[in-house]
Amino acid sequence: MPVWLREHSWRQTLTAVYLSLPLRGARATAANIFCSEQYLKVNIPPFLFEAILHAPIDDTNSSAKIGNGNIFFTLYKKEPAMWDSLTLANAGKEKLQYLRENAVLKAQEKAKEETEAKKVTKQEHKKYALEATIKVEEAERKRIEDLKEKERQKVAKELEFWKNQQKDADKYKSIQKKEEFHQEIEPLKDRKNEKMNKTRIPDEGTSKITCKSTKGHGSCSIFSQNLKEEQLPAPRAAATIKVGFTPRVFPTALRESRVAEEEEWLHKQAEAQRIINSDLSELEDLKEEEKNPDWLKDKGNKMFSMGDYLGAINAYNLAVRLNSKLPLLYLNCAACHLKLRNLHKAVEDSSKALELLTPPVPDNENARVKAHVRRGTAFCQLELYAEGLQDYEAALKIDPKNKNIEKDAEKIRHLIQETMQSS
Repeated sequence: MPVWLREHSWRQTLTAVYLSLPLRGARATAANIFCSEQYLKVNIPPFLFEAILHAPIDDTNSSAKIGNGNIFFTLYKKEPAMWDSLTLANAGKEKLQYLRENAVLKAQEKAKEETEAKKVTKQEHKKYALEATIKVEEAERKRIEDLKEKERQKVAKELEFWKNQQKDADKYKSIQKKEEFHQEIEPLKDRKNEKMNKTRIPDEGTSKITCKSTKGHGSCSIFSQNLKEEQLPAPRAAATIKVGFTPRVFPTALRESRVAEEEEWLHKQAEAQRIINSDLSELEDLKEEEKNPDWLKDKGNKMFSMGDYLGAINAYNLAVRLNSKLPLLYLNCAACHLKLRNLHKAVEDSSKALELLTPPVPDNENARVKAHVRRGTAFCQLELYAEGLQDYEAALKIDPKNKNIEKDAEKIRHLIQETMQSS
């Protein structure tokens, strides 16, 4: 049976009522107080105080303060007036029950309305954030397209300039070849004319042209010599011979004993490149450095240090899509998810990092300790203290001199003991 609190003191003004209620050593919290427009209840086991107020009050602006073994209520009246008494006179059990139930129903409806209002506000915030993200992405996409268009125009101009230079060079070479050809032909013509002149002009002391007879023919030697000179071919034009070699991917010389190994390596590289190209076809507009996992990891680290955890997660996830075998990317993602309280994602990324950090060697001890600690922290925040303690103990086995991990593990053990005792 509850003990009714009859002792209380109150005073009033035209607009407010000030009520003081002694607690008699009981410890009260906000959850022990219920107040509506005309109903006030304080339930602090084993004490109970219940009152049907004389007139309605503004329960939204009214307040209650707990201190010095008392509860001080400041109740603002809805209509300025002086009350004859604090509670409603001649309030029977039925009316008291009706007012109590009506107050509870109104409180439930009000709580439901506030929940709905919070839900609508949350949806509006999400919608606004999504629209803002879309606008930022559109602006970034437009910027990238503008840069691509500028680069395309620049390359087109450079290509046109190069073509014009090639045309001018070809014209110059053709003119130079013609001049060289004329320079080679003119001496031949001069020698031919000189020989023709010598054969036509008679020597001094002779008045007849002497001919050498050949066997079976009576032709003269001068005509046969001219005929031979006319049949000489033109000089060959100068040219450049280009020698090409079969290209090789490997810097070493080709050896028959290594052909199978080289072909297998090339096949694996081509398959990996095909997978990357098929998975990242939507990333064709990115710059070359933006397709480098190490560059993306550094960018994510900078964003994490600046507090932009969502941006850091995007950078790490893109790096994971480019190279899913780097455990540090998953470790950094887990740290970001812990900051954002995405606890299940933090557990998942830490577990993936531990899978990749095998076999355990001295070089990856630090990374394994971080993975265990971050997964243990996520488990503890999910109130899975036993799993979190296992991860902290695993981290202590790797680094037994780390005092911070030892302190955290001890705290988790105390939490487990308190939970078991309370249950």
